Amino acid sequence: MHSYDLAPELTSAYVEEVWQKLPRYLRPTLLLPVPRLSEALGCQLLLASETFQYTGSFKFRAAYHLLASVPQRQIIAASSGNFGQAVAYAARLLGKEATIVMPSTAARVKIEAVQSYGGRVELTDVRRVSRQERVAQLAREQPEAFIAPAYDDYRVVAGNSTLGQEILRQAEVDVLLVPVGGGGLISGQIIARDLLGCPTRIIGAEPLPGNDAARSLRSGQLLSNEMEPETVADGARTLSLGRLNWEIIRQGVEEIIEVPDEVTLEALRRLFLVANLKVEPTGALALGALLLHPERFRGQRVCCIVSGGNVDPALYAQALSNWP
Repeated sequence: MHSYDLAPELTSAYVEEVWQKLPRYLRPTLLLPVPRLSEALGCQLLLASETFQYTGSFKFRAAYHLLASVPQRQIIAASSGNFGQAVAYAARLLGKEATIVMPSTAARVKIEAVQSYGGRVELTDVRRVSRQERVAQLAREQPEAFIAPAYDDYRVVAGNSTLGQEILRQAEVDVLLVPVGGGGLISGQIIARDLLGCPTRIIGAEPLPGNDAARSLRSGQLLSNEMEPETVADGARTLSLGRLNWEIIRQGVEEIIEVPDEVTLEALRRLFLVANLKVEPTGALALGALLLHPERFRGQRVCCIVSGGNVDPALYAQALSNWP
């Protein structure tokens, strides 16, 4: 496993310790073969679905580990929804209190879910005040609080690596396709792959309207979107990759595929019709990348990570009703 300048704490010994301790607080991921899609796409397809994880997405892995690692009782986090839900629930389990800064455009189902887990929601118009700016304001008001990073932190990456450990210890795959927003999930998969010594290639799937990660990989330097991208994949509406995540990704990712929103929605529909999975658009990005370029994966063993299932009911109904 590589060492990383921005996270010297991210060692093999530390990650293995997380693998020993964290899984007892998690639900195992669902590994689901999909023969119909495999036949249609000419590959051997496996889905790793985190839709049944606590709070409905992979984010609980990192959130629980992160909050259990710090002494503070007051937690502040920024989230489009899934990280906020995970932080709110982890805080409840650990006897802490969470305030979640969310964009005013966040899916109503995600806002209500944060509140149902005991989190306090602070909505912000990101066109005027970014989530990060609002978090900074709250941090000045509550200097004793811990600011929980959604992706740019070694503890987050280590928590997410438990998913890669599960997948790669149970299945031999040639390619792992992973949704990309801030980069915390795909960084965790790289760490797991490298620590286990697997030859698996890791490829990112990013929404085309917010393609900062793909542009960064092509240019060789970390680039940002000018504003939060307007994409149906609301879990990937990030300005840029985290700095630590970029350090890991640029060494460990083969490619990042830019997925148009219409292809993401097609993948969402296929997951419903063929795999019987309710998936949010961000969770459909990996399959979207496969649908976009099936020729690149023909004859290979491919695992697509389905990162979450917390989809707004109105958006979901509209997406399904638009099936050709």
